[in-house]
Amino acid sequence: AGGEVTGDKVVINIGHINDERDSWHQGALKFKEYCEANSNGTIEVDVFPNSQLGPEVDMIQGILSDSGTVDITFTGESMQTYQPDLGMIGMPYLIQSDEQMEKVLTGDVGQKFEDLMEACGMKCLGYFTRGPRYITSTKKITKVADCNNLVIRTPQSAMTVAAFQALGAKPTPMALSEVFTSLQQGTIDAQENPLSVITSSRFNEVQDYLSMTEHVYSAAPLMVSKAAYDALPDDLKAIVDEAGVEACQWEREYLAEVEVQWLDELETAGTQINYPDKAPFVDAMSSVYNQFVGDGDDMVSPELLEQVREIISQVE
Repeated sequence: AGGEVTGDKVVINIGHINDERDSWHQGALKFKEYCEANSNGTIEVDVFPNSQLGPEVDMIQGILSDSGTVDITFTGESMQTYQPDLGMIGMPYLIQSDEQMEKVLTGDVGQKFEDLMEACGMKCLGYFTRGPRYITSTKKITKVADCNNLVIRTPQSAMTVAAFQALGAKPTPMALSEVFTSLQQGTIDAQENPLSVITSSRFNEVQDYLSMTEHVYSAAPLMVSKAAYDALPDDLKAIVDEAGVEACQWEREYLAEVEVQWLDELETAGTQINYPDKAPFVDAMSSVYNQFVGDGDDMVSPELLEQVREIISQVE
């Protein structure tokens, strides 16, 4: 892997935590298709879904250490462990639409995020969209008080844990691969994810309620090991770059098309969907900002947050 050249071939391994039906996986297959078609078979891309190469944090670590087992992954919130400012994309109720996300990621702030990833040892090839995150649960959630003592799975993200603690819930970080069984056995009551993950992981089979809280809009950077990327000859670098652009563009359009369809499918399958008033959730989760924004090394930069808010305010 890692631009590992076997004969004249370069093998690139993509690992991710989601199911084959997820939009990330479909986007990864587009990346593979583009690389292989445009390199006359010099580049071979192997895609490993369903945490086959390990949980998210292990795959990120594998890329950072240039282990050779994984060369590319995409992740949302887990990157803040390595670079606090990257956690900003996952701050509750900060970015509230795809248009706002697009503006933030394609401007100066987006460039800053990419520089931060490079400093960690990863090159960003673009961003997959995810859609907003919602809560699924065994009981109906219409107001903040309904979250009191709710045992909810979150990703390994300090910010997400703090946001749910602010609602009075009991957040329990765990790998995505363990969530279905934990819900089935009743060791947790709830989980939160975008629709793509809720549907592809079949959480509706073990959860009756879907609450459209939209508490986080995040994007997933498509990250390649910088060491693996730098080892490629220039002509192959150009193909990988273009494959990233093509795959991300395709995934965005695909997700926009299928999200409505997924909601219909869930409703037809018997999921009870409710739309709580978001304002009290926004208020409750706002305490996270005091906790994570500041001048320390492990804090989100107040200046960068201000820049993001400025960009957001200009989007209709």
